[in-house]
Amino acid sequence: MAVEPLAILRIIGVGALATTIAAAVHAETTTIGRTWPIAEQDALTEIEARVGRQPANIASRFGPRERWSAMRAASLAPAPQSRVRSVVPFHTLSFDIRGADGRIVYPKGFTFNPLGYVTLPQRLVVVTPRDLGWALAQAKPTDFILLAAGKGADPIALSEKAQRPIFLLEARVKERLGLTVAPVIVRQAGQKLELTEVRIDRMGAAR
Repeated sequence: MAVEPLAILRIIGVGALATTIAAAVHAETTTIGRTWPIAEQDALTEIEARVGRQPANIASRFGPRERWSAMRAASLAPAPQSRVRSVVPFHTLSFDIRGADGRIVYPKGFTFNPLGYVTLPQRLVVVTPRDLGWALAQAKPTDFILLAAGKGADPIALSEKAQRPIFLLEARVKERLGLTVAPVIVRQAGQKLELTEVRIDRMGAAR
């Protein structure tokens, strides 16, 4: 009798669950070897205790969020036209990389393409706050939305409103990706980055 693949997966899943439950029950009633009480405080309990010792108005000590250095996004000019271009994100080492024996493996000044070693798993959708609505409509659930400088560039408030994470565009990320305008969608194409720059007119329609 033939068994469908889905049925096989279900059988395996049930068997694995039964084995796990049996092992858990057995572990609750069996002690193997010597045991000692845990000396360290539970991490969650320690965090809760430290939070409880903080004054209720601690946020007021840091001032408005828009003044925080961590809330300063990099600036990008509006895209004057829609186009697609490629960038190779070369990186130059600012220090020597040595092996376990102390010998230099990669010297300071060595230049390489990181995309030859790693893969960018998702797209990056970079916009100013004015075009966030466009980004939310374009972005896939796995995409990262990065916010360039502009009026209302508060990723915390905007993330809560949009019900998805929104990040600030840092200056070093802007430089590393070769970004100059927004909106722009960044994705990896082989060992290059493909930048799709989009012009959006005042009515909000992309051209």
